Amino acid sequence: MELRSRTPEAWTDCVLKHFDDFLIDHASCERKASAVGMSFVVRYPDRPELLEPMILFAKEELDHFYQVYRLMARRGLALLRDEADPYVNSLMQSVRFGREERFLDRLLVSGVIEARGTEKLTLLSQALSDPDLKAFYLKLAKAEYHHQELFEDLALKFFSREVVNDRLNFWLDREATVFSAQDIRPAVH
Repeated sequence: MELRSRTPEAWTDCVLKHFDDFLIDHASCERKASAVGMSFVVRYPDRPELLEPMILFAKEELDHFYQVYRLMARRGLALLRDEADPYVNSLMQSVRFGREERFLDRLLVSGVIEARGTEKLTLLSQALSDPDLKAFYLKLAKAEYHHQELFEDLALKFFSREVVNDRLNFWLDREATVFSAQDIRPAVH
């Protein structure tokens, strides 16, 4: 999955200057990602090929949440109430209605969000000076990469390559538009 735009260096600078704020947002994103995995299980129990991969995805994201939470606790940070994510919310406005259309869109937009996470966490891992944090974020970036592949592979289990590619192109274009309209802030998305 090739993103159509790149995260500017200013984002990495912002995160490094406001790393505690970033950690709080990152924990929230991991928790929400786990919930996304379980929402697929709840909404589509009639698709057995989807269930185990989404349960495992949810468990892995919950483990990532726990790991980020532990980083926060060591720094004396507390979890906050979730705030609306303008990037994700803007993308979700383009999800179609209709059972099959919505299913395909939710899979692909999830993959695109994971692709952006892959890019950003890779950039962060390269910029961090603490070797433990650098290794931690590189490990998470690799997991995000596998997640983006997972969502595309799942879409291909239920839809033709042509249908998936057509809609994936839509989502990559839409993501580039939404991403370019976002303010730079110390957040994963």
